[in-house]
Amino acid sequence: MNFKIPRLKIDKLDVKIPIIQGGMGVGISLSGLASAVANEGGIGVIAAGIGMLEPDFNKNFREANKRALRKEIRKAKEITDGMVGVNIMVALSDFDELSLVAVEEGADLIFLGAGLPLKKPEILPLDRSRKVSTKICPIVSSARAAKIIFQYWAKNYSHVPDAVVVEGPLAGGHLGFKKEQINDPDYRLEKIVPEVISVLKTFEQQFNKSIPVIAAGGIYTGADIYKYLQLGAQGVQMATRFVATYECDASIEFKETYIKCQKDDIVIIDSPVGLPGRSIRNTFIDKVYAGVKKPFKCPWKCLRTCDFRKVPYCIALALTNAQKGRLEDGFAFCGANAYRVDKIVSVKELIKTLLDEYEKATSTQIASPNSG
Repeated sequence: MNFKIPRLKIDKLDVKIPIIQGGMGVGISLSGLASAVANEGGIGVIAAGIGMLEPDFNKNFREANKRALRKEIRKAKEITDGMVGVNIMVALSDFDELSLVAVEEGADLIFLGAGLPLKKPEILPLDRSRKVSTKICPIVSSARAAKIIFQYWAKNYSHVPDAVVVEGPLAGGHLGFKKEQINDPDYRLEKIVPEVISVLKTFEQQFNKSIPVIAAGGIYTGADIYKYLQLGAQGVQMATRFVATYECDASIEFKETYIKCQKDDIVIIDSPVGLPGRSIRNTFIDKVYAGVKKPFKCPWKCLRTCDFRKVPYCIALALTNAQKGRLEDGFAFCGANAYRVDKIVSVKELIKTLLDEYEKATSTQIASPNSG
């Protein structure tokens, strides 16, 4: 009997394994990690908004942002023939320009997070929408958000996104939930995924296309992948699990933060951008909560939602410091299961483990269909 994991199809893209490596900024998932995941048959994702890694970002942030993203996509494509996507936050003030870079460089997909992409990306004006091969995939936290995006696009552009990532409250980084919703069972990923699938049925019929739903947030094992595929998702997005890999683009100090952390170290913080975020508690976070302000100059307002005159620290700078290993001046975002990470492995080994776990979960379920 064949327990192999099914392929993921997003329009004309045919992905060998239905695993998307989540985009992690600033600089945690660059070409190194993305290409390694793509080479194993999944979708590797580069997180945009990485101009701070360029030497001239203080003087020329907008150009540095575009140049850094262009470099990373090209590097990834030099070392993989697999699928490479780009994660771009809708809240970035140069969102349109970065989207255009992703398309120009031949990214297979653009994942749109941190905001509702109601304004269609400039890369897809109506006269060009059929010619652009890059697939569009918004990230949502509710069926309501998915419905708003799809209704708006259908009405205004006669076109809808190609897939949807549904991110639950156990995800890392910025969360699309209020604090009180994070531990509320009504907002569990298991509940949201079927609701989004149901909402998209109308648009699948209207546009005569399959719109796969990808589950994300707290997915850690192959058994978790099996569970969400059984719920109707056609793929999963995983980020935390890929941090402790040799190929991840973060510093060894950043990776060791995951390996050393305990369950109690994982906390929900108030991000300067106005959203709750999940991170690993450290002295930097403790000082911020004690009222210590981290003075900074804002070379360029990178996030539309950030009032740099009022916030206690620059989140982009804090995340960049963490990526480089300077954890005393920053912190690590993480998913709810980061404490389960206990060693650094290769992406190849991690994918093999996940596929083995998936097959085991499948065979166990077939052997005892009434269990669970």
